[in-house]
Amino acid sequence: MMNVEPRVRLEGVRYPDADRLRRYARLGLLGGETLAGAFARSLALHADRLALVGPQLRMSYRDLDRDSDRLGAAMLALGLVRHDRVLLQSGNCAELLVAFLACLKAGLIPICALQAFRKLEVSYLAKLADARLHLVQGDDARFDDVAFAREMQEAVPTLRHIVQARGEPRAGAHGLRQLIDAMPWERARAMLADIEHDPWQVAVFQLSGGTTGVPKIIPRFQSEYVYNMRAVAACNGYTRDDVLFFPTPYMHNLNMGCCFGPFLLCGGAITVAPDLGEETLRALVRDHRPTWFGAPGPILTRIAPELALADEREKARRRFITSKNAGGMARLTGSPARHIFGMTEGVIMFTREDDPPHLNDGSVGRPVSEHDEVKIVRPGTEEPVADGEIGEALFRGPYTIQGYYKSAAEDAHRFTADGHYRSGDLMSSRIEDGRRYYFFQGRIKDVIDRGGEKINAEEVEGVVSRHPAILNCALVGMPDPVYGEKACLFATLRPSAHAPDVEELGRFLHGEGLAKFKWPERIEVLADFPLSASGKLSKQILRERIAAILAQAAPSNEELPT
Repeated sequence: MMNVEPRVRLEGVRYPDADRLRRYARLGLLGGETLAGAFARSLALHADRLALVGPQLRMSYRDLDRDSDRLGAAMLALGLVRHDRVLLQSGNCAELLVAFLACLKAGLIPICALQAFRKLEVSYLAKLADARLHLVQGDDARFDDVAFAREMQEAVPTLRHIVQARGEPRAGAHGLRQLIDAMPWERARAMLADIEHDPWQVAVFQLSGGTTGVPKIIPRFQSEYVYNMRAVAACNGYTRDDVLFFPTPYMHNLNMGCCFGPFLLCGGAITVAPDLGEETLRALVRDHRPTWFGAPGPILTRIAPELALADEREKARRRFITSKNAGGMARLTGSPARHIFGMTEGVIMFTREDDPPHLNDGSVGRPVSEHDEVKIVRPGTEEPVADGEIGEALFRGPYTIQGYYKSAAEDAHRFTADGHYRSGDLMSSRIEDGRRYYFFQGRIKDVIDRGGEKINAEEVEGVVSRHPAILNCALVGMPDPVYGEKACLFATLRPSAHAPDVEELGRFLHGEGLAKFKWPERIEVLADFPLSASGKLSKQILRERIAAILAQAAPSNEELPT
């Protein structure tokens, strides 16, 4: 019988079902390589090509390979041992990617924290995972993260080391560049040669979105995570000639699993944005001519003027990835756009280049692997719904987890008895031209309760986004003394567009056939949307903002009659 057992079982990790692993291994999907080994081979294969580019940055695959070798060995020389946890907490920079690869090569497990995390999240995660080392950026002008790391050492006894990624090393911290320079490459190679990489072992501690409470730790395993990345690369057709523009946090699974990770495996170039200022982002687009873009609303707003300067040939080179309104993005940019649906826990879906326009614009496509399994059931049950009917999506497959870290009791209601993950996402599906397409219908919890009438925010946003003045939008509930909640629309506008008032928008939505009780009853126009710590649009901040506005002022006279 094929052995799919990890050589060491780490406490608190729920390992995938052995029989299912054997099935995937027999199919040639899993077991053939590790994430650490795949990256090492790609770095060597593409040694002479540029890996990272940006303001005052041109790093080749060779330099990325050697720096990550030397840093990985340097962390071992500090006393860390295989399977120790390293908390990575930095803004996007070349040093962060060097540190991530260094952890993999040294057999250390990176905890993919976000720069915006503070004491609540960091102390919880570091204690839960027994983190040994805390890497911080070091030159963040807005926050003294080195002092913060020292504070975390007092709160978390296992945190023995601080590594400062950038800037002159401060008291109590090891400078990342100094660690690299002090470790001869030949010695590093010898030390790393002794590290054994296990395809069935944890590679990375990813994090859940943490929309309620602190994030949960999601173990991603060596073989399945590299399979995830290769499946995305094959689906989208990434090549070594591509250039990536995706300035959301590198440690977020969307970027790691679908963008920079697959790009590094293909030999493509990755643009590095040291900040999200308009000048920086426009310069990256202008100077490096990206071919693949991930540009959430606030970022798209900043680069839109630069995108508009391109000729038709340049626009044809570009591809955009977006979670919604692909049709609107394509019209705005003049380039093809495709929808993505995905989660850190597993299944990834994309629309494809050859999908008909109505499916590219309206659906989230199909899973990247033919072995991904999707069930749509009545929420809270395992009872399937009919084609076209909305239900909760359940997922299982070669790269979908079967449990969170140290969360066995809670996992009982997050997974079905046969290992399907309960996503909390509402979906429908139907077959067209022999292919099953999936349609994202919102989150079970992303529902506004207007006096007992349920308004699905995702549905309304999809219709509103077709209005010619609207660039991006988000619908949230606002407090109402009679109905409990009413719908408030936050929107950013297309260049030179004028915001519709609620009456004009109501006429538009009437023409689109949307039920009147779902129409927004207040409109707030923003220059940019607020982002959560994970780089996503934060509806929680929007809810708090409208609640504060209503608490301080009389209700707007721009409310629709009820």
